[in-house]
Amino acid sequence: MDRALAELKDRLGQLTDLRRTEGLLLWDMQVFMPAGGGPTRAAQLATLGGIIHERVVDDRFGELFAELEPYVQSLRHDSDDAALVRLAQRDWDRARRVPKELTVEFAEVSAQSYEAWVKAREASDFAAFRPWLERVLDLRRRYVECFAPYDDPYDVLLEDYEWGMRTAEIRGIFAVLEPELRELVAAHASDEEDAFMRGPFPIAQQEALSRELVERFGATWDQFRLDTTVHPFEITFGLGDVRLTSRYAEDDLLSLFTAMHECGHGLYEWGVSPTLERTPLCTGVSATLHESQSRLWENVVGRSLPFWEWFYPRVRETFPTQLGSVSLEDFHRAINRVRRSHIRVDADETSYGLHVILRFELEQRLLSGELDVEDLPDAWNTRFEELVGIPVPSDALGVLQDAHWSGGGFGYFPTYLLGTVLSVQIWGKARAEIPDVEEQIGRGEFQPLHEWLRENIYALGSKFTPAETVERVVGGPIDPQPYLAYLRDKFGAATPA
Repeated sequence: MDRALAELKDRLGQLTDLRRTEGLLLWDMQVFMPAGGGPTRAAQLATLGGIIHERVVDDRFGELFAELEPYVQSLRHDSDDAALVRLAQRDWDRARRVPKELTVEFAEVSAQSYEAWVKAREASDFAAFRPWLERVLDLRRRYVECFAPYDDPYDVLLEDYEWGMRTAEIRGIFAVLEPELRELVAAHASDEEDAFMRGPFPIAQQEALSRELVERFGATWDQFRLDTTVHPFEITFGLGDVRLTSRYAEDDLLSLFTAMHECGHGLYEWGVSPTLERTPLCTGVSATLHESQSRLWENVVGRSLPFWEWFYPRVRETFPTQLGSVSLEDFHRAINRVRRSHIRVDADETSYGLHVILRFELEQRLLSGELDVEDLPDAWNTRFEELVGIPVPSDALGVLQDAHWSGGGFGYFPTYLLGTVLSVQIWGKARAEIPDVEEQIGRGEFQPLHEWLRENIYALGSKFTPAETVERVVGGPIDPQPYLAYLRDKFGAATPA
C-alpha cells in the first residue's frame, strides 16, 4: 500500500509540474511574449498539452486506484490521502473521455485565438475575431459531446470550474438576483461626473500604491510578482511563486481595485497548506470560491469606509494636485457611485451582476446553437441595453471586452457573480468571529482577517468539493439574500437619481 501511494504521489507530482509549466507558457504569452511569438507558442502549448493528456489518462492510474481502495476506505473523509485519491480519480475519469487529438487541437487553437482577440479588441472589430470564436465554440461543443448523455450541455463546461453545481441551480440564483439588481440600478444610478476621478494619475504612482496594498494585505515580494497585461489575471506556479497582473490608465484609479482583486486570488493560492504542494489538491477548489476571495478583498474590504479612512490619506498624499481638496466623504461616494457603464471589470457593485447574467445567458445560447456567432454582437447589444439601460457604442466596449471566450472559457462567467454573492456570506462569518475586524481595517491591520481566511478557506486547497467547502465555511449553500441585503444597506439610503 505504501508503494502504491508513493507511486501515485510521484506521478501526480510530475503532472503538477507539467501543468504549472504549461501555465508559465500561458502567463508569458499574455505578459511578456512579443507578438511575433504567437504561432510557435501555440505549437508549444499543443505539444505540452498532448504530453500532459497522455500522462493523465495512463492506465496505471486505474491500477493504483484499485490497489489503494481498501486504504482509502479506512481513512477519515478529511484526510489528505483520501482527498488526493478522490480528486485524482475524478480527474482521471473525466480526462479519459476526451481524445488526445481534441485536447491538442484545443490548446493550439485557443492560443492562436487569444492573439486574434487582442488585435480585434484593439481595433474594435468583431468580424476579425468571428472565425476564431467559431472554431473555439466548435471545439467546446465537441468536448461537451465527450460526456454525453447529459442533462444540459452547459453542465459539462461548468464542471470544469464549479464541479458539482448544475446550470439549473445558477439559473435559480440569478432569477432571484436579476430583478433586484435592475431595481437597484434604476433607483440609484447617477450620471453625475466626479471630475476629480479623471486625474491625471501618473501610472508609476498608481503602481506604487498597488504594490503597497498587495504588501499590506499580506503578500511578500520574494514570492509574488505584479506585472501588466491586456486583461488582468492571477496565476500560481507553486506556493512560493504567485503572479499577479494589472493594467493602468491615467484617467482613473481602477488599478487599485484590480490590484486588490488579483491579490485576493493570489492570497488564496498562497495560503494552501504546504502539505498539499505538488498535488492536484494544491489550488483553490473552484472558480466561485476563488472569485469570492477576489471580490471580498476588492469590494467588501476595498470599497468600505473604514478601508478608505486608512488608505485615502496615502492616495491624497500621492496625488495632491488632483485630490488635495477632495474630502474623504466625496472620494468614498465617487468610488461607490452606482453608474451604468459598459465594462464589466469597471462596474459598480449593483450593476456588476447584470454584466455577468448577460454573459451566462449568451453562452448557453451559443452552446446550444440557438445563437449563431455572427449574430452575437447584436444579441449582446440588445440584451445589454435591456439589462443595464444604455446602448453599446462599439465592439470593444461590448462583445470584445473580455478575454475568456478567446481561450474557450465558457462556463467561467457565472462564477464571478456566484463568488460575489458568496463573498458577503463569508464576510458575515468573519465579522462574527472577528468582532472588531472593521476597526482593524480602519487602522490598516489586515493580518487577523487574512489569517482567518487562510485557516478556514485557503489552507484547505481542493480537499473537499466546492459544495462541502462552502458548507464548512458559511454553514449552508450559496444564498443570494445576504448579498442583496448588503447592497440595500449600502445603497438603499442613497437618494435616487
